[in-house]
Amino acid sequence: MEKDRLPEQIAVIAVLDTRIALAEIAAAFYRYPAKEMQIIGVTGTKGKTTTTYMIREGLRQAGHKTGLIGTIEVDADGAETGRVQAETHTTPESPELHQYLRIMADVGCDSVVMEVSSQALKMHRVEGIHFTATVFTNLGEDHIGPGEHADMQEYLECKRKLFLQTEFAAGNQNDVLLEEVWAQTICRKVRYMVRDGECDGQNTQTADYVAEQIEHINLQEELGITCNVSGNVSGSLTLSMPGQYNISNGLAAMAVLKEMGVSDAVIFEALRTVQVPGRMEQIKLPILTGYRILVDYAHNAMSLKNSLKTLRNYQPKRIVVIFGCGGNRSKSRRMAMGETAGRYADQVIVTTDNPRYEDPEAIMKEIEIGLLKTNVYYTMIADRKEAVYYAIEHAQSGDMILIAGKGHENYQEIRGIRYPMDDKELVRECMQMLL
Repeated sequence: MEKDRLPEQIAVIAVLDTRIALAEIAAAFYRYPAKEMQIIGVTGTKGKTTTTYMIREGLRQAGHKTGLIGTIEVDADGAETGRVQAETHTTPESPELHQYLRIMADVGCDSVVMEVSSQALKMHRVEGIHFTATVFTNLGEDHIGPGEHADMQEYLECKRKLFLQTEFAAGNQNDVLLEEVWAQTICRKVRYMVRDGECDGQNTQTADYVAEQIEHINLQEELGITCNVSGNVSGSLTLSMPGQYNISNGLAAMAVLKEMGVSDAVIFEALRTVQVPGRMEQIKLPILTGYRILVDYAHNAMSLKNSLKTLRNYQPKRIVVIFGCGGNRSKSRRMAMGETAGRYADQVIVTTDNPRYEDPEAIMKEIEIGLLKTNVYYTMIADRKEAVYYAIEHAQSGDMILIAGKGHENYQEIRGIRYPMDDKELVRECMQMLL
């Protein structure tokens, strides 16, 4: 350290890790707000956002003033001073994180539910925070590459860190890596699982929360799902959102809410009514068309496959998917998404997502490499609004049109500038043009 170059009146403190020190300084600067509230953390490759919304809704309906920190927004339970735009990071850097927690504590929040990404754990953004409860949703082969994680083992070990700083954990027994993620952790644990013959995983241990007898709800204004739940909570669970993976998210929320003393009746009602922006969100159309349009955040092969398989369960005439891939991200993800779309949709429209500093046409060509491994009919339309217009113009009664990749986002990032763009607004504008 070249401290001899600094003025003599400046003190220099040497630390082993500057990021850990930053987190500790931030907590102290904002007077340790995390100690004033119950902090609930959710980690996993998929399901973090939906699960946090479910937990927050349950706590709210049980009378808790509850803050939320995650991909979509930072919200101090509706307090005007505590609502901000979504962060660049799923989990904010430690100074911003403790600032938000201080705002939440000051407006009277007694609980905070937050998404905790593997990057946040790797970069010590939540260092020193004691969690009341945590959730492990799943672990898939995502976020591996330059600037993220070197390999799956590092990815897994970063996830494990969360369970070393919590009192209680709920974990997805359908995921075969659950026990490895939890290895050498001493927190109290419960397990949940969906039992359907397909997703049971390799773990035969009895789970504390089990969902089975799954049925799909297919109404003009609502796609949903219902099942029976047994174990620590018993009853019929209904979700006003499609997707078997959402049952898994619901079980995770149920386990946390039960542990935190929320009544069974409140849990079931909260899960029945919760909605998550941009997560398999059905758009209400101005006229009765016979087809449906949904917006979803699916932005990698794993989540896109889940979304398309979910829609297939509702027996549409055709599934038409519109998607692109983000620039300055893993190129292998593009080919994988192309192949996935080709195998699980009936028609694919490739367009732009957030090209960032890359050529949109080049990104689309890399998606096409994956599409060419399948026999699907596809079209490539670079302008996202034109792609949506094309899909609606050619829609048939009984179709389901999935606009994937951006979900809740209300911008398109091109060369460092975020231009206003919202998939839901694009649909409305295109519908008006066609009426």
